[in-house]
Amino acid sequence: MTTNGAVNGRVSFWWEQRGRDAPRPPLPGPISADVCIVGAGYTGLWTAYYLKRAAPERRVVVLEQRFAGFGASGRNGGWLTNSITGGRERYVRSHGADAAHRLQVALNDTVDEVVRVGAAEGIDADVVRGGELTVATNAAQLHRLRAAAEAELRWGDTDLQILGAAQARERVDVAGTQGGVWHPHAARIHPAKLAAGLARAVCALGVEIFEDTPATAIAPGRVTTPRGVVEAPFVVRGTEGFTARLAGERRTWLPMNSSLMVTAPLPDRAWREIGWAGCEVLGDAAHAYVYAQRTADDRIALGGRGVPYRFGSRHDVDGATPASTVRGLLQVLHRFFPATRSIAVDHAWSGVLGVPRDWSATVGLDPATGLAWAGGYVGTGVAATNLAGRTLVDLLLGRATLLTDLPWVNHRVRRWEPEPLRWLGVRALYTAYRAADRAERTRHSTSPLATVADLISGRGH
Repeated sequence: MTTNGAVNGRVSFWWEQRGRDAPRPPLPGPISADVCIVGAGYTGLWTAYYLKRAAPERRVVVLEQRFAGFGASGRNGGWLTNSITGGRERYVRSHGADAAHRLQVALNDTVDEVVRVGAAEGIDADVVRGGELTVATNAAQLHRLRAAAEAELRWGDTDLQILGAAQARERVDVAGTQGGVWHPHAARIHPAKLAAGLARAVCALGVEIFEDTPATAIAPGRVTTPRGVVEAPFVVRGTEGFTARLAGERRTWLPMNSSLMVTAPLPDRAWREIGWAGCEVLGDAAHAYVYAQRTADDRIALGGRGVPYRFGSRHDVDGATPASTVRGLLQVLHRFFPATRSIAVDHAWSGVLGVPRDWSATVGLDPATGLAWAGGYVGTGVAATNLAGRTLVDLLLGRATLLTDLPWVNHRVRRWEPEPLRWLGVRALYTAYRAADRAERTRHSTSPLATVADLISGRGH
C-alpha cells in the first residue's frame, strides 16, 4: 500500500530497512517450562535475557504471535530515555519523595544499562547518546515547559538544562522555537535492530522463542495457544498494546495508537539549515505532542498520535496508517523544518502501546498464582522495559532488592470503562488536546481545555 508514494504499513520502516531474520518455529505442541513469557517484545526479551543469565538451569520459553519485535518494540520512535511514565508526582503522593527519587535514578541508570548490554552482546542499534531536547513553539508551551523543568530541577536527579530560544535552535533549528529543555539521559536507537539483537542474544543463552504462536488465554500455571498449552509455574505477561486480545483482559490496558513517518535522506544543504548534529531525540511541549529523531542514514522520523484509538480495542493491520494521519504528520514536519518541504516521505506506519487507566506503568508478580506482568508504558518503554525485565527477574527468583522496592512494583489500577464510553472518552480527550494546542497559538498560558482533559483522562489525578 502507498500514500502519496510512501510505503504504508508493512509493520514499520525499521523492519523494512533492516530486514527480518529467518522465522523461528512455532510451538510444536503441549510443553512444560519453568517460566513462560508471553510476548517477544522488549519486555519479554529483556526478562528472558536477565533470567537465563541469572538461572541458566531454568527452561525459559517465549511465545510470540508473529515474530520477535513485531509490536511496539519494532515500531517505536527510537527514544531510549529516562521518563517516568505518568510522571513523578503520582509516586510522591503514593510512596513518598524518596521512593520517587529512587525510581528516577533507576531509570537514569537504565539508559546506561541498555547501551552497556548492547555493546557487550554486539548489538549495533545505531545508538547515539545525544540526550533529549524538548522545544516550545509558543508562549503557552514555553510557560508550561519551564514550570515543569523548574519543578524537576528541585529534585536534582534529571540533570535538566533550561535553554533559551537561541540555545535550543543551536541544537536543532525548529522553526518558531521560543525555548527548550535538554537532558543527557537519552539516546537515539534503531528499534528493530535492538529487538533483533536481543532476540539473537536470548536464543544464544538457551531461551526458546516460539513465533507464530498467539496466546489466547493466560491462567495460573498455563498459557493456552492454538498450537498447544504451555504449563509453567510462572507466567509473565509482556503483551503491552496487545493485552486487550487476551481473554478477560479487554479493559486492562487501552491499546493507544501511535503513527510515524520517515522521510527520504535529507541532503547536506538541509542539514546545514536544521543542524541536529548531536542526534538528540526531539519532542515538543504541545498536548498532542510529536516525537522525532535523526536516523543513522540522515532521515527524519517523526511521530504522533494520529487516530489514537479504534472502537472495541481493535488494532491496525501490520501498521496500516490513514492518509489523513500521514498528512497531519507531514504538516508538522514542514512547520518544524521548512527545509523538508521538497523532501519525499518514504514510509508511514502505526502501532499500539498500552495505556493503564492512570497512565502509569507497572511491573509485578502475584506469588499466589505465579502470574507476573509488566507494561503500560504509554510510549516510554524503550528504557522502562529493561528496568521491568530486571525487576521481574528479582521477583521471579524471590529476591528482595532495590529494584523490587521501587514504587511501580505491584502498582494496581482500575480497569477502563466499557464501550462505547471508552471510545467516546478517548476521542473527546484528543479532540480537546488538539483544540487546546490550536488555542495556545494565541495564548500565554495553558488552555483550560487541556486542564479539563487531563482530569478526565486520569493524567491529572
